[in-house]
Amino acid sequence: MQSPILITGAGQRIGLALAKSLLANKQPLIVTYRTRHNSIDELEAAGVKCIEADFTSDEAIADFITQLKRTTSSLRAIIHNASSWDCEGNNPDFAQLFDNMMRIHAKVPYLINMACAQLLQNSSAEHSDIIHLTDYVVEKGSPKHIAYAASKAALDNLTKSFAAQLAPKVKVNSIAPSLIIFNEHDSAQYREKTLKKSILGLEPGSQEIVNTVALLLNSHYITGRTLPVDGGRHLK
Repeated sequence: MQSPILITGAGQRIGLALAKSLLANKQPLIVTYRTRHNSIDELEAAGVKCIEADFTSDEAIADFITQLKRTTSSLRAIIHNASSWDCEGNNPDFAQLFDNMMRIHAKVPYLINMACAQLLQNSSAEHSDIIHLTDYVVEKGSPKHIAYAASKAALDNLTKSFAAQLAPKVKVNSIAPSLIIFNEHDSAQYREKTLKKSILGLEPGSQEIVNTVALLLNSHYITGRTLPVDGGRHLK
């Protein structure tokens, strides 16, 4: 029997696309969500175990881990997609901003990985996986999103540490995207400006992340690495 894959933050956008793709391949899933979009009803109807989790405190993280362990005794993979986008320009409480960014992007994955290492070891698959969704800004920082960039850099570093700790059974990697999908409210001016930041100049869509996750799940020899999905932005 296949062990489930856990996806955090699967109610919309990239997380939802990952869930639908894995479901199409008959992969058992457990997902978390913060806001109950209609997509969660659809996932539950398809047999996905959906757990509400906002990860706003240590207690909330611990409660989720308890629920997860009641649900399954093994995991094929953990895909850390849950994220929050905030910046210094929108949040003048810098202490709170920094704590919030570090919690969702570093502390949550850290605690889940630590608590669920044995579940990954228990999988009947040849390898289990942890996949962190980081960000292009890890490579060069961001003067407008300083706390966000720092927290994603912390997650990138956790990739290396967990890869060394959990080998050889568990492979641990990161995916570092730049633009993947615009938001509906993004202006034409913003879209044009953003597209010019990469040499490929396009909005690739969630399938690019779906493809990269599939590559990592199917690999037997990639661990402790970050795969950039940025359209060659580093060459501009």
